[in-house]
Amino acid sequence: MSRRALITGITGQDGSYLADLLVDKGYEVSGVVRRSSAANLWRIEHLLGRIHLHPADLLDQLSLIKVIDEVRPHELYNLAAMSFVPASWDQPMLTGEFNAQGVTRVLEAVRQVDPAIRVYQASSSEMFGKVREIPQTELTPFYPRSPYGVSKVFAHYITVNYRESYDLFAVSGILFNHESPRRGIEFVTRKVTDGVARIKLGLADSVSLGNLDAQRDWGFAGDYVRAMWLMLQQERADDYVIATGVSHAVRDLVEIAFGHAGLDWKKHVRTDPKLLRPAEVDHLIGDPSKAKRQLEWTPAVDFTALVTMMVDADLARLSTEPRHIANASTW
Repeated sequence: MSRRALITGITGQDGSYLADLLVDKGYEVSGVVRRSSAANLWRIEHLLGRIHLHPADLLDQLSLIKVIDEVRPHELYNLAAMSFVPASWDQPMLTGEFNAQGVTRVLEAVRQVDPAIRVYQASSSEMFGKVREIPQTELTPFYPRSPYGVSKVFAHYITVNYRESYDLFAVSGILFNHESPRRGIEFVTRKVTDGVARIKLGLADSVSLGNLDAQRDWGFAGDYVRAMWLMLQQERADDYVIATGVSHAVRDLVEIAFGHAGLDWKKHVRTDPKLLRPAEVDHLIGDPSKAKRQLEWTPAVDFTALVTMMVDADLARLSTEPRHIANASTW
C-alpha cells in the first residue's frame, strides 16, 4: 500500500515542489486548499488528476480535524502560512493566527485523530532576526525582527512542546531563503528576475528595490523540500537548519540577474526608502552541518544557477504571453 501524505499550503512554492517529489516517490498525495473566490492552482496544474485537494483552513480547527480524519496521512507537512514578511506589519494579528495558533490547531488535530502521524513544521531563518552569532545553527538564540518572525518562533516552540509533551513525531525545518521560478512575484528574488525579463523585452525600464546591502543565504526550493522529506524518514524526531552556508547581498542577486540578460543594472535599478523594513534583518547565513551529517542532505543548485534559472524562466514566460497580458503582473 502506498504511503499517504497531506500537505497544507500545497498551492505555494514549497508545497508544489514537495508534491512533485512525493508523487514521484509513489505517495498518495493530498493537499489542503482554502476556499476562495479565485482559484490559485497554477503551481500544481501539472499535478491535477494525480493529487487530491481538500478544503480546510488553519483558522478552522474542525476543518483540520475533518481532513486529517478523511485522509489519515502517514506524513503531514504544514507549509501553509502568511509567508510574505513585509505584509506581517500590515496584518500582525492575522499573521499570528495563521502562523502561530494555526500550527497549534494542526498539532492538536493530529493528536486527537492519530498521534502516529509524522508532522513537519516549516520554521524560518527569520526567527534569528538580529542574529546573535554567524553562522546560525539549531542552537543559535532567536531574536525575530518582524511579526512574521515572532509568529514563527511560537510555531517552532509549540512544535517542540507537542513533541516533548505528547511524544508526537514532530520536526521543524529551519529553512533559510529558498527560491525558484515558482516564487511569488512580491518576493525580492522574483521581483528582480521578473523585472530583468521585462526590461530585456522592452516591457519596463526600471525596477524599484529597498536595501541592496541586506544579506541572505539563498537556495533552491526543489533542494529544500527534499530535506523536509528526509526529516520525516529518520528514527528520531529532531530540528534542522536547512541552508547553503553561503550568503549573498541583494546587490549580488541584482548583478547576476542583470548580467545574465546582458544588462547594466545601474541603469535600471531604483532604490525606494518606502521598501525598507521597519526593523531590518541584515545578515542571515545558516550552518547546515547537522543536516548534511544526519540527513545526508546537500543542496544541488548553487546561487548563480538559481538566479539564472529564474531569469530564464521569466524571460520564457513573458516572451510567450500576449503583450496586453505581459504588461500586467500575471503571477
